[in-house]
Amino acid sequence: MTIDLAALPEDFLWGTATSAYQIEGAVSEDGRSPSIWDTFSHTPGKIDNGDDGDAACDHYHRWREDIGIMRQLGTNAYRLSVAWPRVVPGGDGPVNAKGLAFYDEVIDGLLEAGITPSVTLYHWDLPQVLQDRGGWPARDTAEHFAAYASVVAERLGDRVKHWTTLNEPLCSAWIGHLEGRMAPGFTDLTAAVRTSYHLLLGHGLATQAIRAAVPGAQVGIVNNLSDIQPATDRPEDVAAAKRLDGHTNRWWLDPVHGRGFPADMVEVYGVELPEVAGDLETIAAPLDWLGLNYYFPSTVADDPTGPAPHVRSISRPGVPRTAMDWEVEAAGIERLLLRLTHDYGARKLYITENGSAYPDVVRPDGVVDDPERAAYLEQHLAACASAVRKGVPLAGYFAWSLLDNFEWAYGYDKRFGLVHVDYKTQKRTIKGSGHRYAEIVREHLGRGRSAA
Repeated sequence: MTIDLAALPEDFLWGTATSAYQIEGAVSEDGRSPSIWDTFSHTPGKIDNGDDGDAACDHYHRWREDIGIMRQLGTNAYRLSVAWPRVVPGGDGPVNAKGLAFYDEVIDGLLEAGITPSVTLYHWDLPQVLQDRGGWPARDTAEHFAAYASVVAERLGDRVKHWTTLNEPLCSAWIGHLEGRMAPGFTDLTAAVRTSYHLLLGHGLATQAIRAAVPGAQVGIVNNLSDIQPATDRPEDVAAAKRLDGHTNRWWLDPVHGRGFPADMVEVYGVELPEVAGDLETIAAPLDWLGLNYYFPSTVADDPTGPAPHVRSISRPGVPRTAMDWEVEAAGIERLLLRLTHDYGARKLYITENGSAYPDVVRPDGVVDDPERAAYLEQHLAACASAVRKGVPLAGYFAWSLLDNFEWAYGYDKRFGLVHVDYKTQKRTIKGSGHRYAEIVREHLGRGRSAA
């Protein structure tokens, strides 16, 4: 597939993305305390195959090798997350020097390799000690998060300028506290709504903390959004699509853009927000950029007897699907980028995650050929380039994921990596999709050098 690389800016960031719990392992080394995901993954029946993140990709010990792989791919950026329980094991209070030192080394290693680090402060690994004290449904957690953000920003901010407060708060709130399929595994609408509120409050407080510590910091938030369509033109299904849009998109976008929480969804949830005077202004701290994680579109119908937001997903016949059973539709990423630009006035956007899982096979000669993932990558990059031609201020793309890793409740079966990991030996092998991504990156960066 042809990708209009000429549409992309010369200083475009080409990256890969990971998260701490999914790759680091070493869960009890050098002072790290348990997170809610350690607890959840060791709860029988929660993770496919009884898997857990104890070892993951052993990135804690193999990070130099992994940076070497990034150099082979030719990428110029890397999105990583810092593990809160590794840095502040008690959730608040004393800082773990060894934990901070690990990220210090990683950042230095990236910079030595010519790779721009993009640091996410929260990718779901809340220290279990804070969960035991109330977790995200409690306001104190937002304040502890800001204090932790300050610690990390003060230590790394002389070298890191690109910061993410929260990754996909929807998953933490709705999937972790309403649906129960992610840590901490609750099914409580009131707790979920309170969690959503305090996550966004934590974002606002952390934004202030980062900017106080890091002159010139570029601070954003990352949301997983979905392009949503009604299953039919029945008024009930059209209303259902609007509700899911509120639940998945507007609930997370409106508050950080100064619009408050959507009134229609407050009515759907029927839960009083734990608002304190001044909170909405804190939540709406101006963003330097906005991150979009996109994987699949959603088609929905009305489901009046189901839980809030009272919708059910519809599987469209004939639409290709990944191993996650997610529909593949690259046009959705373009529509969302255009919406963020025109409806929310985004001044700078990044695709902070985009990728696909397929059942990879290692051939006898050691090659991992994954043409479906390569095609997914090409289709979505082509849609991104098309969006830029239409005026979208897209500044970078981070493929999910650098490595096959612990895929949350799916364990190790679902592989998203551009790099295959043999979990028994920890051997890394760049897949066909990784080589294709490297070709695309080289072609675009080469264009810039040719123009110069």
